[in-house]
Amino acid sequence: MKIVTALLLLAVLATLAKSLFLSFRAQSPQDYADTGPAFSLKTHLSGEILSEGLIYGPTGKMTTSFVARMVGEWDGDTGTLSEDFTYSNGKQQSRKWFLKLGEGNTFTATAADIVGEARGTVSGSTIKMEYKIVLPEDAGGHTLTATDWLYLTENGVIMNKSEMRKFGIKVAELIATMRPNPEAP
Repeated sequence: MKIVTALLLLAVLATLAKSLFLSFRAQSPQDYADTGPAFSLKTHLSGEILSEGLIYGPTGKMTTSFVARMVGEWDGDTGTLSEDFTYSNGKQQSRKWFLKLGEGNTFTATAADIVGEARGTVSGSTIKMEYKIVLPEDAGGHTLTATDWLYLTENGVIMNKSEMRKFGIKVAELIATMRPNPEAP
């Protein structure tokens, strides 16, 4: 019995160590400090943006896809990013982020479905942002902890990967692209 308990404990510790040190959660902004092209919130989250993405549920299966039309606008160190999502199941959702640049390479952001402030760091060609999001009632109304990473590619496309967790357990994942809207005037 002691051997089984020890093996079970070892397996749990190995899983936890992998999650903390060898996964999406293990990366930090410093890992990307010397990468380029340099991500600029004012430049790359400005104007009309087209986003296309997939959302995965807790089992790892894709649950829905979406197209989002976004508009970023800046006035000095404050900006907004308006997002209008159309999901493959026909549902629509809007969100408006209010962004404020901080000292160094930091920023904060708020939105109606965000608890408190999102906190972000720009580093090299990346952005990391962490926040708590409240899902719509038709999606359960749960409050999830989200970690977003945005990676700027050489051709100006932004790759977005997000993980959403509840009680530390991954319950959803989002993968998306963001690029200047080719249909914009």
